[in-house]
Amino acid sequence: MTTEAAAVKFKPYIRQTIAQAPQWAAMAPELREAVQVVSHVLPFRTNAYVMDHLIDWSNIPDDPIFRLTFPHRDMLPAHEYARLRELVLGRADQAALVKLVREIRMRMNPHPAGQMTHNVPRVNDAPLKGLQHKYKETVLFFPSAGQTCHAYCTFCFRWPQFVGMDDMKFDARESNELAAYLKLHPEVTDVLITGGDPLIMNTRSLAAYIEPLLVPELAHIQNIRIGTKSVAYWPQRFVTDADADDLLRLFERVVASGKNMAIMGHYNHAVELRQPIAQQAVKRIVGTGATLRMQGPLIRHINEDPKSWAELWQTGVRLGAIPYYMFVERDTGPREYFQLPLVKAHEIFQAAYQMVSGLARTVRGPSMSAFPGKVVIDGVAHIGGEKVFALQFLQARNADWVRKPFYARYDPQATWMDDLRPAFGRDKFFFETEGDGHPSAPRKVIPLTPVRHEDDGGGACAVHSNVA
Repeated sequence: MTTEAAAVKFKPYIRQTIAQAPQWAAMAPELREAVQVVSHVLPFRTNAYVMDHLIDWSNIPDDPIFRLTFPHRDMLPAHEYARLRELVLGRADQAALVKLVREIRMRMNPHPAGQMTHNVPRVNDAPLKGLQHKYKETVLFFPSAGQTCHAYCTFCFRWPQFVGMDDMKFDARESNELAAYLKLHPEVTDVLITGGDPLIMNTRSLAAYIEPLLVPELAHIQNIRIGTKSVAYWPQRFVTDADADDLLRLFERVVASGKNMAIMGHYNHAVELRQPIAQQAVKRIVGTGATLRMQGPLIRHINEDPKSWAELWQTGVRLGAIPYYMFVERDTGPREYFQLPLVKAHEIFQAAYQMVSGLARTVRGPSMSAFPGKVVIDGVAHIGGEKVFALQFLQARNADWVRKPFYARYDPQATWMDDLRPAFGRDKFFFETEGDGHPSAPRKVIPLTPVRHEDDGGGACAVHSNVA
């Protein structure tokens, strides 16, 4: 690959170094100020590839990738921005700045959908750091070395991972904990290695987490997934990085072991897949026998155009990728800036879906990853004289809920699951009467007996039920 994009070496920019970027001086003063101010609350990190090849600098601040990666003053209420600006630019009262930043972050629902309270596996009611187990079949694993990204999305629902909120951070420092946990849970078929972005790690470090999953004792693990934005923000990871070929060989070893290697590629806009090197990255990934699935949230200011979604899915299919999910932006961070009414989200999804052939209609959405599970909006209907949202679970804490249709009152202003109310005069949705369908439900704690391993110096390993 000899394109200019391929020749670029990875060069990150953060608040303290963004002034070194050649585009910085051309930005309007109010845009530069917003970056300096808002990035004290929300994480900011971009890189030269994003700056040079994905952002149209003749169209800022409206360029979608600029809004996707640069903080804006409207991400905070006017009064919060004014107070934060005063403290940041005044540089006089550091204690007051720290206090205000903490208050704003806590207001932003830093860990939605029960991540801290209901998703973490526990050993005799002590959390097992770095794992989440929300659905019976799937375990999420957060390696400590993968808790950053090549660039940060301003909407990211895992933003607390990146801003020093260590009391709300998921990270596993021991690679053996994952395999030990999985050996005790034969119901688990899928492991999702996530972050941050695991592909920020070099291949040797990543292999130390993946290769222990290929042993015969873990034959029940059928799918190893890696959640990554590198396919869009740094496709060189698969093409020209020093260990890019080693990474592809790792994928091939997983496939040769009889397991599916699934790259969960996060794409937010068609422009991310227009670069030749981004397309080559897709071809190299699928050439290993791995699958690449495309997913991302629908976000106001960034990807409201159905044509962009249709182009993204069509290009992906042509290259061998699989359109997977269109999500609804989660109820965290600067949600007021990004959220769209659910009815609008469905209209955009439907319009994009109509533009593509059956090969791209593997995509599902718009889907909300809410507390009880993944809820998809099937449409708006009139039933018994009432206008309603038709909904169903694609995944759920309780497997019996999956693919069970239910209905909510039509609300043109609703932007998230919590805004919806049951249709037909009912007081609760069916899952709110079953004990663990709502965050307010008491969390069950199952006392467990530690399992001792001969090779770990007598340490204890976790056992847990699927209540998490």
